[in-house]
Amino acid sequence: MMKETRLKYIFYFFSAFLLILMLLLSKNAGITCDEVLHYNQSVSVYNYFATHGNGQSALNTPVTNLKYYGQYYDNIVTILIKWFNIENVYGFRHFMSSIAGWLLILITALFAVWLADYKAGILVLILFAVSPTFFGHTQNNLKDIPFALAYIASTFFTLKFLVSGRKNSITDMIFLTASIAFSISIRAGGLLLLCYLFFFFFIFYLYKYLRESKIDLSEIRRKFFWICCITIISLFLSILLWPFALQSPIRNVLESCRVMAHFPSTFRQIFEGKVEWSDFMPWYYLPKSMLITIPIIILTGLALITVFLRHKFNPGKGLLYGFVIFTIFFPLVFVLYEKSNLYSSWRQFLFVYPGIVLLASIGFHHFFEYVKSRYLKWGMITMMAFLSVHPLMFMFNNPQFYYLYYNQLVGGLRGAYSNYETDYYYVSQTAASKWLIEYLKMKAVPGKIKVKATYTVQWQFRYYPEIETSYFRYEERSQSDWDYAIVANRYISPFQLKNNIWPPENAIHIIYADKVPVCAVIERKSKDDYAGYTALTDGRSKEAISYFEKALKNDDRDETIFYNFAAALYNDGQYQKADTLLKKGLEINPDFEPILMYLGNIARSKNKTEEAIRYYERVTLANRKYFEAYVGLSELLICKDVMRARSLLRTCLTMSPRYKPAIIALADTYRNSNPDIAKKYDDLARTIN
Repeated sequence: MMKETRLKYIFYFFSAFLLILMLLLSKNAGITCDEVLHYNQSVSVYNYFATHGNGQSALNTPVTNLKYYGQYYDNIVTILIKWFNIENVYGFRHFMSSIAGWLLILITALFAVWLADYKAGILVLILFAVSPTFFGHTQNNLKDIPFALAYIASTFFTLKFLVSGRKNSITDMIFLTASIAFSISIRAGGLLLLCYLFFFFFIFYLYKYLRESKIDLSEIRRKFFWICCITIISLFLSILLWPFALQSPIRNVLESCRVMAHFPSTFRQIFEGKVEWSDFMPWYYLPKSMLITIPIIILTGLALITVFLRHKFNPGKGLLYGFVIFTIFFPLVFVLYEKSNLYSSWRQFLFVYPGIVLLASIGFHHFFEYVKSRYLKWGMITMMAFLSVHPLMFMFNNPQFYYLYYNQLVGGLRGAYSNYETDYYYVSQTAASKWLIEYLKMKAVPGKIKVKATYTVQWQFRYYPEIETSYFRYEERSQSDWDYAIVANRYISPFQLKNNIWPPENAIHIIYADKVPVCAVIERKSKDDYAGYTALTDGRSKEAISYFEKALKNDDRDETIFYNFAAALYNDGQYQKADTLLKKGLEINPDFEPILMYLGNIARSKNKTEEAIRYYERVTLANRKYFEAYVGLSELLICKDVMRARSLLRTCLTMSPRYKPAIIALADTYRNSNPDIAKKYDDLARTIN
């Protein structure tokens, strides 16, 4: 008893220590791209209620699709910001994110205590403390971390509710109702927890009947009544701060579920050294992303529980662990089966991580409980300490970039660089912005200063009206007017990352994580490239050529300059020189679609059909959604391979059903052989503006 009391004190002391540590670390957290979107949406939600439903911007989100998120925690935080006039918006958001993260850790640890004892709870705290990816998200993720909190809490209180028999705890039922409501209010996918509640209820009493050959019908009726009450109340509570759901509670919540299963926005990302669209990731994208970013010490604990699960758990506890395992694997299997649109590593599935940590802690716990040899126990302690070194060293050296962690299976972050996404959340732009502000103060540049960034940095520069900030695409940097640029390494070609073409030579400051460049501050040496582009678009080709010649002396690592320079030369009749420049541009970025497409068009105009086909094929390999290439390629194949031409166009239309040039081209393939089919496609094309 004394030993258990001592462990209890250690448990709560370590929990308090983690809370203080997490709150301190959150003070230096960077702003993520999702944060900006969700904060703006939460302001729209606040205005919706403040104007009694007259402010409709929360319901009009065609680009972000954020009306489908309840984002309850975001909304609550914004309400507090508005009510208490909190100026440091993102600082407060990071504070609240850490609170949610700590509550998640505490509830998971209490779950372990309930299943085993305080030793298991302490192991949960330790394993979370050496989980860099998770820890990083607790600093600034007010969507996935609160949802994970609701998910593990719902699982915990569902199991407590089921095993309580006739003695239903009102407190546990209140927490269960609140947890389920909280989950649905963040993401409609939280409805899954209601399904779990009914499913686990059925399995629990079926299992109990098979074991005991008897059943208490009055207990079952009472439980079922409470489950129905929990369902109704949680559904009601979940939509209170969700404008879209309030319009039509049943239809719109179900619609949100459908949209979340196949999110309409798709993104290009690096996976296994190649760039691919998120809706075309290989089936193993999610499990591999988890495997290479979860610390090996956690994976070791999972391996141990598979050993003890069959031999050391009593039947009653085995069923409970089975339920926990189900809550982890069912969502993963479901999205693999549905071929859902997945991106940003496994961020959207952080909600299964507390269950993973819980099982890993039980695995270690049972090893220490059932292995009698002192040498084996000390060997395991030594191994755990050794496996903790890698994530802890990463966390110590990279306090702002925990979420970038990769384990030893891919050689850490350095091994993952250029092969997998790193700063997909643009967190590094916060540190880069702070540095640039100090640099500009020191330099005392007079007049207006234009700063571009690969994601908005408006908040970071809010106190500096003389600095104008805006967004740009890095590969199009020569086509806009700017003085300084902040560029994160997302959407940079893997070829350029591997070959040190990025960061560029005019980078005046580079942000590193584990010696890997994640963000660069760039100072523009000249604006000849922009002047050349302006002249080109105005039809002044000779003037553009003069500017581009000067621009290449300052920057010969910008593929877009080569592309625009070649276009100006081609307009001026200098075809051979234009062709040479285009091919030099491909030396900088072999997969640069505009150059490949341009070369294909040039070859086609010269009747070099085979060469044009090769370039168009390279475009579709570099970017399967570069639809213009499908049309060009099909037009060259109509005479020699009409079936392949049609197949290409149908592939294009599968991805973009309303792409008019592809519909017209498909009609052309039937023009001579089957005019009736051609007419149907022509009629369809006429319905599209």
